[in-house]
Amino acid sequence: MKLGLIAGNGRFPFLLLDAARARGFAVAVAAIREETDKEINQRAAADDGISVHWLSLGELSRLIEVFHKEGVSMAVMAGQVKHKQIFSSIRPDWRLAKLLLNLRTRNTDMLLGAVAKVLADEGIELISSTQFLEPLLAQEGALTETVAGGRAPTDEERKNIEYGLGVARALAGFDIGQTVVVAAQACVAVEAMEGTDAAIERAGKLMQSMEEEASTLHPSDVDLSPGTPTLERHLTVVKVAKPNQDMRFDVPVIGIRTIETMIRAGASCLSVEAGRTLLFDREALLKRAAEAGIAIVAVPR
Repeated sequence: MKLGLIAGNGRFPFLLLDAARARGFAVAVAAIREETDKEINQRAAADDGISVHWLSLGELSRLIEVFHKEGVSMAVMAGQVKHKQIFSSIRPDWRLAKLLLNLRTRNTDMLLGAVAKVLADEGIELISSTQFLEPLLAQEGALTETVAGGRAPTDEERKNIEYGLGVARALAGFDIGQTVVVAAQACVAVEAMEGTDAAIERAGKLMQSMEEEASTLHPSDVDLSPGTPTLERHLTVVKVAKPNQDMRFDVPVIGIRTIETMIRAGASCLSVEAGRTLLFDREALLKRAAEAGIAIVAVPR
């Protein structure tokens, strides 16, 4: 059987490609010109079981034509397509234009769900990428505690997580974003169209801007009486899946780049949802987090 792969940016498409080939699938890649790494061409040149077709965002009819020509009846989406690209940069063909006109709301869930229905009507079933990458799903517990030099979240970080989960799940319910950044049980930043890493960077800049100002989020600026708990300045990042997360697309993902972004922003803890978040380059990710003193925990839904 041949698998169709709709490839966005980052390493996700390459991981899925490797997993599919390891299971014996030939793969027809629909590479998005505005997003997909050109390295995909080299991968195809070295493997007769991979074919690559380049198309632009908005070319829904051509995507269907490519998959029909390749004999694809089952496809996956892997890799990010920037939300800004989806809603501002595409030039829709007639089929996608018609689909956009019929959307009740302009969010990614509604759009991608409608695309999935169009594909299904054309005999192409869109399936979850986690069917190929299940070993990469985060398992419940303090993940960095299993690495040399790693740690579990502190009591203060756990308070931030508890508060952040409530905010993040409410936010995700509206399909706005899936990440919040918290300090001392106060919400510093929420993710919107810019993405997780940009939200973390924004939180870091905001905290840095308060270092020379009086702030209850900075312990040195608070006149505490004896016995009063010290407020922590360090940021806690909380990432969740949507309440009705469709695992066929927009699966929560954490990679090395997120850890590096947290280091620059001054974040000390990351919380993700167990069984609903993919960890890329897991060993390297956990090692880097442990080296930087960052705790990573996967909480149950």
